[in-house]
Amino acid sequence: MKIVDAKVVVTSPGRNFVTLKITTDEGISGLGDATLNGRELAVASYLQDHVAPLLVGIDPHRIEDTWQSLYRGAYWRRGPVTMAAIAAVDVALWDIKAKAAGLPLYQLLGGASRERVGTYGHANGQDIPELFDSIRARMAEGYPAIRIQTGIPGLKTVYGVHHSAGATAVPHQQARPVVEDWDTAAYLRHIPTVFEAVRNEFGPELPLLHDAHHRLTPIQAAQLGKDLEPYRLFWLEDCTPAEDQDGLRLVRRHTTTPLAIGEVFNSVYDYQTLVSEKLIDYVRSAVTHFGGVSPLKKLFDFAAQHQIKSAIHGPEDISPVGMAAAIHLDLAIHNFGIQEYAGYTPLTDEVFPHAYTFTDGYLHPGEAPGIGVELDEDLAAAHGYEAAYLPVNRLLDGTVHDW
Repeated sequence: MKIVDAKVVVTSPGRNFVTLKITTDEGISGLGDATLNGRELAVASYLQDHVAPLLVGIDPHRIEDTWQSLYRGAYWRRGPVTMAAIAAVDVALWDIKAKAAGLPLYQLLGGASRERVGTYGHANGQDIPELFDSIRARMAEGYPAIRIQTGIPGLKTVYGVHHSAGATAVPHQQARPVVEDWDTAAYLRHIPTVFEAVRNEFGPELPLLHDAHHRLTPIQAAQLGKDLEPYRLFWLEDCTPAEDQDGLRLVRRHTTTPLAIGEVFNSVYDYQTLVSEKLIDYVRSAVTHFGGVSPLKKLFDFAAQHQIKSAIHGPEDISPVGMAAAIHLDLAIHNFGIQEYAGYTPLTDEVFPHAYTFTDGYLHPGEAPGIGVELDEDLAAAHGYEAAYLPVNRLLDGTVHDW
């Protein structure tokens, strides 16, 4: 079997997605997700102009060799653009291999380690009553765990809090970035009162998560983790920019609140200290941004040696292709923790028809051969790329801050 074609499809059924489609001389095609939110065309060009020509003529079954060739052969290693491109190739090749075997991907990864994949959903509100309504909505959908984000008094726009009732995603298609404001002291005062209110309303058993979104210094993160200890969080996510791996030592010394890190990481080298010193409890990288199924499974095996669990990043800008690959991994690995799942618009699901299911808060990849996702290329072509950016964040004096 040989690869005869590799093409890139950029589509925007509500938000932008970059998909690689690899086709073999036996008529088997595989899909990979290369979406990098706000920088989609950079990855599309990397794939179309630099990677696709290298794929034609090679054996698609040589997944590890191809991965190493793309990673080492370019000389310039790592980085989100490179690793998203490599991820698309890796997942597309796994898709082809599993289809050729007539098996769903998880069977090639060792088979199922569980019957279904537990998820967490997103609840948010400008104030406590609105937040309670959002929590009840997620509970009604069956989510077994819920992430809590809320407005901060005195701030107009805060990460993870939507502006319209029933909104399911951060406003995405923007010609220029939305500017959000930030006040760390106000945040640190307010968030413990939010979790106190949520626990008083919903009791001690509901698993609760919170995302600080890289906005705190290590000592601020340590203070927040300590203040949240009475409310028994499932985790505190991205409490400080984790490229400062030493900073997590300080956080860990001062709080027993579990820590989740890594959605912006794209190689195992970002995790070495954090995992080997047990400074975190969950690794958060996505298949799409970490180089694919091959390296992410290796990361999970490394984490398992230190009793650290998986928690694959699963926002709306990971396409259904990337989400399906994640669910196959979730089902197969032993040290699964939880899967983020925000769902998709009906139009996105039409562009990417898929075998995976979401039922009563749990995911399953389905039994279709491969990853179980197809691409409606005609419908995708009807929804072309739209310029879009993630927001930026500024302190009240105008200084750019971490978003």
